[in-house]
Amino acid sequence: MTESVLLTGARLPGGARADLLLVDGRIDSVGEPDGIVRGASSSHDDASTQIIDLDGRYVIPGLWDKHVHATQWALVSRRLDLSSAESAADAVAIVGQRLRQAGEADAGPLVGYGFRDGLWPDAPHRGLLDAVTGARPVILVSADLHCCWLNSAALAEHGRAEHPTGLLREDDCFVVTRTLGDVETETLDSWVRDTARAAAARGVVGVVDLEMSWNVDDWTRRIRSGATELRVRFGIYPQHLDRAIDAGLATGALIAGTHGLLQVGPFKVITDGSLNTRTAYCFDEYPGLEGLAHSRGLLNVPYDELVPMLRRASQAGLVPAVHAIGDHANKLALDAFERLGVGGSIEHAQLVAESDFERFARLGVTAGVQPEHAMDDRDVADKYWPGRTGRAFALASLLEAGADLALGSDAPVAPLDPWITIAAAVVRTGDDRAPWHPEQSISVADALFASADGRRALEPGGPADIAVLDVDPLSASTDELRRMPVAATLLAGRFTHNAL
Repeated sequence: MTESVLLTGARLPGGARADLLLVDGRIDSVGEPDGIVRGASSSHDDASTQIIDLDGRYVIPGLWDKHVHATQWALVSRRLDLSSAESAADAVAIVGQRLRQAGEADAGPLVGYGFRDGLWPDAPHRGLLDAVTGARPVILVSADLHCCWLNSAALAEHGRAEHPTGLLREDDCFVVTRTLGDVETETLDSWVRDTARAAAARGVVGVVDLEMSWNVDDWTRRIRSGATELRVRFGIYPQHLDRAIDAGLATGALIAGTHGLLQVGPFKVITDGSLNTRTAYCFDEYPGLEGLAHSRGLLNVPYDELVPMLRRASQAGLVPAVHAIGDHANKLALDAFERLGVGGSIEHAQLVAESDFERFARLGVTAGVQPEHAMDDRDVADKYWPGRTGRAFALASLLEAGADLALGSDAPVAPLDPWITIAAAVVRTGDDRAPWHPEQSISVADALFASADGRRALEPGGPADIAVLDVDPLSASTDELRRMPVAATLLAGRFTHNAL
């Protein structure tokens, strides 16, 4: 049976009035009120069309977050918040207070999240935690997810009893954090669905989920159980490459039985670390680390390993998404794309050599960027990338070079909220300070396009994935842009959020 919806009283960004006819999950027609021209495929029955008056609200293509860790995002609200800690001593005090409140009844591991130690005056150490935790295991995860701080009890549980400091970085950290999602399946799925509903309430219709798990099974189960608020493309990591190839998974393929909502996403490789953890792989040494091992960061996957890995994935139909934050890591990733003659994306692209901006466009490599990271990391970047921050989080330089941008949050590193992301890209400040490198800001129109999965406008034939806004985004104030009131979200013509 044909399902049709007529959205009347709408406005397009900039103020033009329009009615939209949605038929069977797609946009059939967009036209002037009372003069709508139906698309060539239109065969709906006017009598059965649901009519919804948007009363002058603004309609845009539904938004995507192109880089999330959905399970981690669902878990962080249940973890001890360490974001306010300005030192290791502060973090220990927060942990001690929580343990005193919990008492002895709860003996399970205490997990905290959100510390940023790049500017701390003191260093994280197992001994500091041991002084307040006793025998209870404590695992504190950094805001960038690239390091974790364990007390002696937790180190022993994870086979690292002899570690000198308890601060684990990169792969050593990932081994630990992959165990932290061991929540009862039904409970975890309900938490993930809560986050999906919250995302839909911000105009989000789809995410690229880059959890390290075998995500196809998790999302297939969730969608079949009724979690249909989002389209999802799931990433595949090197540890699952053989399994993905054996299963015949290729980027873009739909997963059967998921109502067209679940697709195979990219092949994700993490080649270097992060700025806050001082493991992003750079040409220059980090101030204060000169002459030490890894003074330029860490290369998790060397070029000679990256090339054959990407070749095998590409030949199987999996599009690469390469994590690269430091300028040297970005160069090596671009070298690999150029050698193989394939496109894909570089995720983060936070620090890029001047000579490499044009290569993104020339090689067909999308820059998957997270603008809110620039707001969180501006002080750390000024300290550890001095003299280079003009090419850090360089959104305008990438666009001017002809590169495609895909905006995301990297949730939980930043909130899964596209309006926070868009505001950061446009305004380049998240507080009362002056914009940080305002020459790298981009327009609202470009930020919306980079958040809309390649859709610049609502056009006949496109999916009926639509966000309905109370404010024109093109003329919104900074505060309105960051807090954008979303009146409704439609996915394939059905409401996933409705506050009309």
